[in-house]
Amino acid sequence: MNEQMMETFLNRRSVRSYTGEAVPMEKLNTIIMAGLSSASSRAIRPWDLIVVRDKDKLIEMSGCRLKGSSRMLAGADAAIVVVGDEERSDVWIEDCSVVMANMHLMASALGVGSCWIQGRDREAVDGETTEDFLRRILQFPSESRLLAILSLGMPDEELPARTPESLPFNKVHINKY
Repeated sequence: MNEQMMETFLNRRSVRSYTGEAVPMEKLNTIIMAGLSSASSRAIRPWDLIVVRDKDKLIEMSGCRLKGSSRMLAGADAAIVVVGDEERSDVWIEDCSVVMANMHLMASALGVGSCWIQGRDREAVDGETTEDFLRRILQFPSESRLLAILSLGMPDEELPARTPESLPFNKVHINKY
């Protein structure tokens, strides 16, 4: 077993509180490369990534979800918005999800805090969809559909790793449910 990879999986946590320290550009580029190297059905890569480091935009974006589930964007150093073209691929949601997962795991491996903020089929604080709210701010084209946002920042706290014993093996079924 690749112990380093399993350690990354067990250590990955959703981080919603950041120190305010900048994510080094080298780490941000590595996180982006992890997304760009993602598997994609028929290698179509129906996704685009919008990297946001402008503090005013991040604060404005923090209102993209009801019930405060995006407020960590106001304290983030960066965000990566993943959008996909549903006309190019019928599995754009799956392809974009792989991009998000790769970047989320890479951030953890590099010591960068991250949180997956679901955007597809969600509402913003002002009553419009999260997608339309972010489209207005980030100006992505109408054929691009929002999947999610990855908030990024240097973690304000260290969350404990999961242990192999804590994993829900009762969710695993062999040969039948």
